[in-house]
Amino acid sequence: MNPFDRKNFNYLTRRAHSLQDRALDRFSGRRNLVIAMTIPILLTACDVPGPEARRQALHLPPPGFKGIVEKGIEPFEKYCMVCHGVKGRGTDQGPPLIDRVYRPDHHADLSFHIAVRDGVKSHHWRHGDMQPIPLITPEETEHIVAYIREEQRRVGIE
Repeated sequence: MNPFDRKNFNYLTRRAHSLQDRALDRFSGRRNLVIAMTIPILLTACDVPGPEARRQALHLPPPGFKGIVEKGIEPFEKYCMVCHGVKGRGTDQGPPLIDRVYRPDHHADLSFHIAVRDGVKSHHWRHGDMQPIPLITPEETEHIVAYIREEQRRVGIE
């Protein structure tokens, strides 16, 4: 068979197009399968939690909620005082929260929420790790933070 013969050239061209079409059909089927399998994965990956779910996961009170100093005293005494002492002054079991280390620009209010939710590995003091306190609600935590911040202001920690 002479490849330069016009008749053979047309035959070879048709044959090449036929093989190309079959390859495209096979590829198209695989491509569609890959797309069909990928879309659910991508949609699942895009399932980002909404603001309410993120707020709850961070152990935060509802938007706009403001802690009230007076409402923070009772939960502080119930959950925190045994380790952190009267008015947050510290004990042998836990560090003082009324200390420059816990000033707002070093330990933001969120850090208190995270400490309640997850506990804390000892890093500033040698009192040992703080365990999570699951019984405290985000709202109670916010009241406790308001109470601690007020006590800090009383001694000049801003």
